[in-house]
Amino acid sequence: MHCPAERRTLSPRIYAGLPDLDYPFHHKAVTITTCGRICYNRKKINLSLVFAGQTVGIKHIENHIWLVSFIDYDLGYFDDETCRLEPLQNPFGPKVLPMS
Repeated sequence: MHCPAERRTLSPRIYAGLPDLDYPFHHKAVTITTCGRICYNRKKINLSLVFAGQTVGIKHIENHIWLVSFIDYDLGYFDDETCRLEPLQNPFGPKVLPMS
Protein backbone atom coordinates (compact mmCIF):
# COMPACT_ATOMS: atom_id res chain seq x y z
CA MET A 1 0.00 0.00 0.00
CA HIS A 2 2.60 2.54 -1.15
CA CYS A 3 1.92 5.85 -2.80
CA PRO A 4 2.96 5.90 -6.48
CA ALA A 5 5.53 8.64 -5.72
CA GLU A 6 7.30 6.30 -3.30
CA ARG A 7 7.71 3.64 -6.02
CA ARG A 8 8.77 6.00 -8.83
CA THR A 9 12.27 5.79 -10.25
CA LEU A 10 13.87 8.07 -12.83
CA SER A 11 14.54 6.72 -16.28
CA PRO A 12 18.22 6.18 -17.10
CA ARG A 13 17.58 7.44 -20.67
CA ILE A 14 17.68 11.17 -21.36
CA TYR A 15 14.94 12.55 -23.61
CA ALA A 16 16.53 14.67 -26.34
CA GLY A 17 13.32 15.57 -28.21
CA LEU A 18 12.76 15.25 -31.92
CA PRO A 19 15.62 15.86 -34.33
CA ASP A 20 15.36 18.76 -36.77
CA LEU A 21 12.70 17.76 -39.27
CA ASP A 22 13.38 18.08 -42.99
CA TYR A 23 10.78 17.80 -45.74
CA PRO A 24 12.71 17.46 -49.03
CA PHE A 25 9.65 16.48 -51.12
CA HIS A 26 7.48 19.34 -49.87
CA HIS A 27 7.42 22.91 -51.13
CA LYS A 28 7.76 24.49 -47.71
CA ALA A 29 8.51 23.64 -44.08
CA VAL A 30 6.39 25.64 -41.62
CA THR A 31 6.59 25.85 -37.83
CA ILE A 32 3.23 25.58 -36.05
CA THR A 33 2.48 28.55 -33.78
CA THR A 34 1.96 28.18 -30.03
CA CYS A 35 -1.79 28.39 -30.61
CA GLY A 36 -1.71 25.47 -33.09
CA ARG A 37 -1.95 27.33 -36.39
CA ILE A 38 -0.13 27.46 -39.71
CA CYS A 39 0.50 31.02 -40.90
CA TYR A 40 0.43 30.98 -44.68
CA ASN A 41 0.35 34.15 -46.81
CA ARG A 42 -0.92 36.17 -43.83
CA LYS A 43 -3.77 33.71 -43.34
CA LYS A 44 -4.21 31.41 -40.34
CA ILE A 45 -5.12 27.75 -40.72
CA ASN A 46 -6.03 25.94 -37.51
CA LEU A 47 -4.25 22.61 -37.15
CA SER A 48 -3.93 21.48 -33.52
CA LEU A 49 -2.29 22.55 -30.27
CA VAL A 50 -0.67 19.11 -30.24
CA PHE A 51 1.74 20.28 -32.96
CA ALA A 52 2.61 23.64 -31.36
CA GLY A 53 6.26 24.46 -31.96
CA GLN A 54 6.77 21.53 -34.37
CA THR A 55 7.71 21.80 -38.03
CA VAL A 56 5.35 20.41 -40.68
CA GLY A 57 5.75 20.19 -44.43
CA ILE A 58 3.25 21.64 -46.86
CA LYS A 59 3.06 20.53 -50.46
CA HIS A 60 1.07 22.12 -53.29
CA ILE A 61 -1.28 19.51 -54.77
CA GLU A 62 -3.75 21.41 -56.97
CA ASN A 63 -4.99 24.92 -57.53
CA HIS A 64 -5.25 26.37 -53.97
CA ILE A 65 -5.02 22.88 -52.34
CA TRP A 66 -2.08 22.01 -50.05
CA LEU A 67 -1.15 18.78 -48.24
CA VAL A 68 0.10 19.04 -44.63
CA SER A 69 2.49 16.32 -43.40
CA PHE A 70 4.22 15.63 -40.07
CA ILE A 71 7.27 13.35 -40.28
CA ASP A 72 5.94 10.45 -42.44
CA TYR A 73 2.23 11.05 -41.82
CA ASP A 74 -0.12 13.06 -44.01
CA LEU A 75 -2.43 15.03 -41.72
CA GLY A 76 -4.84 16.62 -44.16
CA TYR A 77 -5.47 19.14 -46.92
CA PHE A 78 -6.16 22.84 -46.69
CA ASP A 79 -7.54 25.32 -49.17
CA ASP A 80 -5.56 28.57 -49.13
CA GLU A 81 -8.71 30.55 -50.01
CA THR A 82 -11.04 29.27 -47.28
CA CYS A 83 -8.22 28.52 -44.78
CA ARG A 84 -9.96 25.34 -43.68
CA LEU A 85 -8.09 22.11 -42.97
CA GLU A 86 -9.80 18.84 -43.90
CA PRO A 87 -8.16 16.04 -41.90
CA LEU A 88 -7.39 12.65 -43.37
CA GLN A 89 -8.29 9.39 -41.66
CA ASN A 90 -6.43 8.90 -38.37
CA PRO A 91 -3.29 6.88 -39.21
CA PHE A 92 -3.05 5.77 -35.57
CA GLY A 93 -6.68 4.67 -35.22
CA PRO A 94 -7.89 1.08 -34.89
CA LYS A 95 -7.65 -1.07 -37.99
CA VAL A 96 -10.48 -3.43 -38.83
CA LEU A 97 -9.33 -6.47 -40.76
CA PRO A 98 -11.66 -8.11 -43.29
CA MET A 99 -13.23 -11.36 -42.19
CA SER A 100 -12.02 -14.53 -43.92
